[in-house]
Amino acid sequence: MRIFLACLGTETHTWAPLPTDNKAFEDTYVVRGGAHPEAVNMFGVPLQIWRGHADTLGWESIESLCAFATPSGVTVKRTYEKFRDEILGDLKNALPVDAVMLSLHGAMVADGYDDCQDDLVHEIRKLIGPDVFVGCELDLHCHITRRFVAEVSACVIYKEYPHIDFAARAEDLWTIMVRTLSGEIRPIVSTFDCRMINLFHTTREPMRSFVDEMASLEGKNGIISVSLGHGFPWANIPHVGARMIVITDNGQETGDRVAEELGRKLWSIRDDIVPQIVDLSDALDTALAAGDGLLVFGDIADNPGGGAAGDSTFIARALIDRGFQNAAIGGIWDPVAVDICRGAGVGAQLDLRLGGKAGLWSGDPLDLRVTVKGVFDDMLAEGLGGSTRRLGNVATVEAEGIEFVVHAKRTQNVHHSFFANAGIDWAAKRLLVVKSMQHFYSNYTLISDCVIYVSSPGVVDHNIERLPLERVARPVWPLDADPWGRDEERAW
Repeated sequence: MRIFLACLGTETHTWAPLPTDNKAFEDTYVVRGGAHPEAVNMFGVPLQIWRGHADTLGWESIESLCAFATPSGVTVKRTYEKFRDEILGDLKNALPVDAVMLSLHGAMVADGYDDCQDDLVHEIRKLIGPDVFVGCELDLHCHITRRFVAEVSACVIYKEYPHIDFAARAEDLWTIMVRTLSGEIRPIVSTFDCRMINLFHTTREPMRSFVDEMASLEGKNGIISVSLGHGFPWANIPHVGARMIVITDNGQETGDRVAEELGRKLWSIRDDIVPQIVDLSDALDTALAAGDGLLVFGDIADNPGGGAAGDSTFIARALIDRGFQNAAIGGIWDPVAVDICRGAGVGAQLDLRLGGKAGLWSGDPLDLRVTVKGVFDDMLAEGLGGSTRRLGNVATVEAEGIEFVVHAKRTQNVHHSFFANAGIDWAAKRLLVVKSMQHFYSNYTLISDCVIYVSSPGVVDHNIERLPLERVARPVWPLDADPWGRDEERAW
C-alpha cells in the first residue's frame, strides 16, 4: 500500500488584527518530507503516528508538507495557495496512492476561501478520483461543509477540550483507513447541524457525560466513530457552528438518526455547557481576598490560540492599580521589548514600554521601570499531550511586584513550564495569569487551588451575540432564541 500524508492548518479569527502570512507558519511549524524535530507540534504528531504504522506494516508512506500557524487573522491568499499547491504537487508526483491521510485544523479561512480544508480536499479529490480513501483528522473547533462531508471517506474530530486526545484520534482514523482498504467496512459519514454557535468545555458536566456517551456508542450497531465539531465562533463565514458527525459501516439511516438524536440532546443542555466567565473586577476581589493558595486567571479574551495578539495589558494594569503583589503573567507577546531587554542584559534596570501594540483591543502599553531577570534563546514550553510550543527569544522582567514572561513568538500558555523555563518559581506565586481560553485547564488545575476564566476586553470576545457574524447562516442560537422554530435548513 502507498499512503500519502500531509498537514496544513490554522484557526482563523476573521476580524483579528494580524494576518496569517508565511512568517506566521514559519514561526510556528513548517516541516517537509517527514523531517520533524524532536520538539513536535501537535498537528505533526498524527503524521508521525501514521508513518510509524505504515513502516510496521511494510507500507510505503509519502509525507508531504506539515505546516501549522498559531491562530490569527485571515490567511493571506498567496500563502494558502502556495502551501496547497505544494501538497497537490507532491500528491501528483506520488500517484497512484491507496489513501490520503490529512492532519487539518478545520477552521482555516483565507482571502477568497471561506473554508481552506474544504478547498484542499476538493482539489485532492479531483486529482485522485472518487474511489481513493481520504481521511481527515480535525480539531474540534472546525468548520464542516456539506461538500467536505461528501468528499471525505472519513473524518475524526478531537473529542476533548483541552485537546489532550489528538494522538488517540489519529489512531482511530488509521484504524478506519486500514479496515476500509481491507474491505472489512464501508464508511458512511452522517451529519447533523446543531444550529448552535458557542464554546463547550468538555471538562465539566453535563458536557463531560455527553462526550462519554459519544464514545460509548462507538463499536456498536454498526457505528464506527462519533464526533462533535464544536465550530470556531470567531469566524464570519456562513457555515460556522456545531455539527454532529457519525460514521457507520454502510448504515446511512442509522448514522443520520444517531447524529440527529445527539444534536438534539446537545441543544437541550445548551444553557448548562457554556463557560462561566467572571468579570475582571470580581476576579480581582477574589484574588485579593484569597489566602495562601495558588490562583490561576485565564485571560481568555487575549488568547493567541484563538487569534488574539497576546499583548493585551488589561489584567496587568488592573493588578498594578490594585496593588497586587507576587504574581506572574505568562506572557506578553512583544518582540521589540524582548530585543531591548536582551540588549540591556540580565540585572539591568530600565524604563520599558510593554505590550499594548497590536491595536485597540490590546489596551494601552504599560510604561514600567523593570529589572531584567533573565534572557533565553528560542525558548520552548510544553504543550498538550507531549507536544511543544515555541516562544522564540524570551526576556523575564519584574516590575511592581509582578514578573512577566515577554516572548517574541505568539503562542498560548498551556503548561507551567512556560513560567519555569523562563526562570520563574511559579509555585511560590499567589497568582498566575495565562493567556489561554481552555487548553491551560488540564495542566493548571492540577497545580492550583482555583482557576478563574476572566472576562476582560479583547479580540476573543465570549459574548456571541456581540460578534460581527453578519454572514452566518440563520437561524442559529444564540443569535436566534429558537432556531428550531423554522424548519428550513441553514446554508452550509
